[in-house]
Amino acid sequence: MIDFGEHLSPGAGVWWSQAAAEPRPLVDALLEQAPQLGPLRLFTGLSWNDQLAAAISPSDTMVSYGGLGSLRHLGATDQLDVVPCHYSALPRMFAEHRLPADAGLVQVSPPDEHGMCSLGIGVDYVADAVDHTRLLFAEINEQMPAVPGSPRIALSRFTATTTTDRPLQEESSRPAGEVDRAIAANIATLVDDGDTVQVGIGSTGAAVLDALSGHSDLGIHTGMIPEGVMTLIDKGVVTGARKQIDAGVSVAGTALGSAELYRRVADLPLLFRPTSYTHAPQVLSQLTTLVAVNFAIEVDLTGQVGAEVSQGTYLGAVGGQVDFARAAALTGKRSIIALRSTMRGRSSIKFGLDEGVVTTARADVDCVVTEYGIAHLRGQPLAERRRRLIAVAAPQFRDDLQRSVKAAFPSLSFPSLKGTHT
Repeated sequence: MIDFGEHLSPGAGVWWSQAAAEPRPLVDALLEQAPQLGPLRLFTGLSWNDQLAAAISPSDTMVSYGGLGSLRHLGATDQLDVVPCHYSALPRMFAEHRLPADAGLVQVSPPDEHGMCSLGIGVDYVADAVDHTRLLFAEINEQMPAVPGSPRIALSRFTATTTTDRPLQEESSRPAGEVDRAIAANIATLVDDGDTVQVGIGSTGAAVLDALSGHSDLGIHTGMIPEGVMTLIDKGVVTGARKQIDAGVSVAGTALGSAELYRRVADLPLLFRPTSYTHAPQVLSQLTTLVAVNFAIEVDLTGQVGAEVSQGTYLGAVGGQVDFARAAALTGKRSIIALRSTMRGRSSIKFGLDEGVVTTARADVDCVVTEYGIAHLRGQPLAERRRRLIAVAAPQFRDDLQRSVKAAFPSLSFPSLKGTHT
């Protein structure tokens, strides 16, 4: 295994690839050697490494754009420093060395006949960070596919490498349930044939993709390609035929799914592009039929969205939510925020955000969707927004929400609450 002590000095900043592209053998070796290396500043995004919380030295700092996956355990013990930022800002922050970038750890495909390795399914922020990182260490995994659109890196660019032959990490989110399917059915009515869709990951995202199986000629432009996109491509639902740019192909920064998805991804009509493309305002503004579907922890009665913190624990991120929501609301077709009406026995629709953290501004939200209906907010004044949002809250909490509003705004009435869709 690589001896990082030969290359890193105390205080060095090290980033590594995220999700299924996380180079676990390199990361594990780095963390094992960290106490001898001196304090390090570390960065990654979504991690499924359940040993992180125990393995990171108290002298080291873990930095991320959110508390995704196993990073939430670090947040619960104050070992995580979150940089709240739009996902589209990551390339610039690496370029300006505001994020750890002395060294990078990547997982790549085996070199081709020209000695070039593909970033495979883990392009996203990595492709942008590579250009601003002096030392690159690679896990060359025999099972990492070389995919279309992925930048190639010369084998000679790596300071050191290790070779593996291991399966890529599969996503293990819970199956979609009845509530997920009800939310997804509502969302499906807001998507038209030919639209370009961005959808978040997880059980509700999977349900949304399943609910779109009756549509035609959909396009995909998103941060992460989940399993359901492959299914829709196979069914002929996702063709990208009507996309304003990248017609005929789906675009993403990374893939997140099963072994079958990873096995087939190189042969599907997909392009893997860096964050500087997938989330760039100048790119998204060209997708005039963009429908952005993002998820929340809580939404207040004016439409402000909290998607980062729950009961004091950082478990989400700004991520690409605002990048896509704003583009969909301003130059695209529709910005949708979806959430379960309750979380841990409490209403997710609230008079005010409990955590005080606004992820997405109310001006960037066109619709809020729960299992009880759709609150159309675009062009609506604050009083009507409150009525419509209460109408899609869980029924057992609507009276309390009305009382809170009446206490603050005595003249407001609620004639809209007779229907479940507003």
